[in-house]
Amino acid sequence: MKNTSEILESLKASDIQKVKLAITDIDGILRGKLISKDKFFKTVNDKLGFCNVVFGWDANDAVYDNSEVTGWHTGFPDSMASIDLITFRKIPWDNNTPFFLGDFHQSEDIEDVCPRSLLKKIAAQSGEMGFIPKFSNEFEWFNFKETPQSLKDKDGIKPTPLTPGMFGYSILRSSQNSEYFNELFDLLTKFGIPIEGIHTETGDGVYEACIEYTDVLEAADRAVLFKTGVKEIAYRHEIIASFMAKWNTNLPGCSGHIHQSLWDEKEKNNLFFDGKDSNKMSDTLKHYLAGQLHCLPHILPMYAPTVNSYKRLVEGSWAATSVSWGIENRTTAMRVINHGEDSMRLETRVPGADANPYLSMAASLASGLYGIKNKLPLNIEPTQGNEYDNEATLSLPKTLTEATEQMKSSDIATELFGESFVNHFIKTREWEWQQFNSKVTDWELKRYFEII
Repeated sequence: MKNTSEILESLKASDIQKVKLAITDIDGILRGKLISKDKFFKTVNDKLGFCNVVFGWDANDAVYDNSEVTGWHTGFPDSMASIDLITFRKIPWDNNTPFFLGDFHQSEDIEDVCPRSLLKKIAAQSGEMGFIPKFSNEFEWFNFKETPQSLKDKDGIKPTPLTPGMFGYSILRSSQNSEYFNELFDLLTKFGIPIEGIHTETGDGVYEACIEYTDVLEAADRAVLFKTGVKEIAYRHEIIASFMAKWNTNLPGCSGHIHQSLWDEKEKNNLFFDGKDSNKMSDTLKHYLAGQLHCLPHILPMYAPTVNSYKRLVEGSWAATSVSWGIENRTTAMRVINHGEDSMRLETRVPGADANPYLSMAASLASGLYGIKNKLPLNIEPTQGNEYDNEATLSLPKTLTEATEQMKSSDIATELFGESFVNHFIKTREWEWQQFNSKVTDWELKRYFEII
């Protein structure tokens, strides 16, 4: 159901007694609560109070000491979240409990830093330019024979992979855990996250899934709910699913590639396609691609937000290391897929599975629109062959702190996303680096403890 009146009437007529609501924090983590049916209907025409600490702490609930938006200095008041009725779903693995996403759109104190609200703003800009953006995410993630308790008992290290060995596209490996594997496809689809395909990837216990494309906001909703849904379904089988960008030095990382195209307002014509061009690329696509390439070094933390993200962005790892593009080239940052008019699209290969989908899609769309608005020429030559051997292209920042400093000093980020968001986001990434930098690691102990 996509008619809000129908949704509300169906819930009123049902015998359900509770509803689950969630918003997404700056790291793309769902933060939510279970409320009564009565409470839900009281908030539908009003708003729901939600403690704004969700934008004042990190992924481990440690309170930022550098945030201006909220903090101890504000007393952590409630901000007013809006429930988006169009996001209605039932959770098939949780007794079909009704579920809704919310955000802080039109909540004056927090709207500017809310990831979903930011994407809404960028999508609206696209609409004003006459474009309908169609997006989808594909994810890779590792699965482990662990529970949260068993992993804690191991001090969070040396988890046991679900299956052994490098065996991409394996029918055998997926059949080893067929109940879990099939539940992922079936239950996620029932949850309103239609899966286009799922298979094993190369690595111990790693899967990859592609989500069907749709309009950009719904695509980001699906991506966020996919990650949480996979984790919840995995728990049912005493499995932990990890979307960490690079959990093991010797194994490939986990990507969160973004597929995208722009369509006309009637959604009939793919504006990235031009049958007269040698590569089937329209001028719109060329400007859009030029915009993404131009902006990429200035907004990289929105694609690679954690310290660990940059362990994935290394040569020979199926991940991007430079400002580059190519036709059907999986060694470049941007891959143009030109199979036909309906499927003509751009794949942004920089984001890892650890990226916040609202922010990575906002970054992709905003930078692409920047290229169109400014009619940027596509003056970077497409890579032929192995981009890792190309010394002519600009390298991406190597660490979170380097990338954050570049974003902080750039006017482009502020132009794309606004001063309030950029200021807050940069502070959260600086905090993330500080937390890492203050800790003594196993690597340091092994290297220096006895010998130095």
